Amino acid sequence: MFVEFNWVGALTDSPILMVLVACSVVTLGFALERVLYFRKRNGNADITLLQAMGAVRDDRVNEAIIHCETNGHPMGSVAAATIKNFLTAPKETEEVMQVALSQQKLLLERNTGMLGTMAAIAPLIGLLGTVWGIMRAFHAMGAAGAGAPSVVAAGVAEALVTTAAGLVIAVPAVMLYNHFNRRLNTMLTVAENHTRTLCVALREKDAAATAVAVAEVMQSAVDSNNNSNNAQPETAAAVAG
Repeated sequence: MFVEFNWVGALTDSPILMVLVACSVVTLGFALERVLYFRKRNGNADITLLQAMGAVRDDRVNEAIIHCETNGHPMGSVAAATIKNFLTAPKETEEVMQVALSQQKLLLERNTGMLGTMAAIAPLIGLLGTVWGIMRAFHAMGAAGAGAPSVVAAGVAEALVTTAAGLVIAVPAVMLYNHFNRRLNTMLTVAENHTRTLCVALREKDAAATAVAVAEVMQSAVDSNNNSNNAQPETAAAVAG
């Protein structure tokens, strides 16, 4: 049936079908672009987290930043920006992380809206083609003055083909749109969770360093006090002698 159908003639006679072909090309182009982009951003966030955590615990924060920056996953960019800010302004870490997540969300969402648009309008364009084809069929019937099937066949065929074409475009577009949205939400959630884990490790390292510094200061104060107490009897003995 599809082989014997006059596709060239249908495209020539039906402007609606030509619009649907253009929609299919646009949908395919944006889908391929998103597939390639997500493949490029598909880094291993878990391994990067382990490497960065080890570097942070060994007090090699710059190395942790390098590990994050070399990962294509959104977690890499978000964690690198957050760690850099933590070193200079720890109180603004949450705001910087949210800004970085928003930037990554914009990159991941780019062109997915077009897939959603195509999924929504393709069936409507197909329905318009259906109405257009039925109108042509009745117009041909009125012009010929007869109701033979051959008179209305072209219009009915156009109506059915445009309806099917609209659904063929819309169904994959909906599936791809939902897939990409699910994937970007998962990637952003992983990025946020791993970044918060690194922030906790940085705070624990700073708290430990602060505790050591305080202990050293207190020990120095105790030693100084002991030295002063030991020096007072020696001074009194020297004066008495």
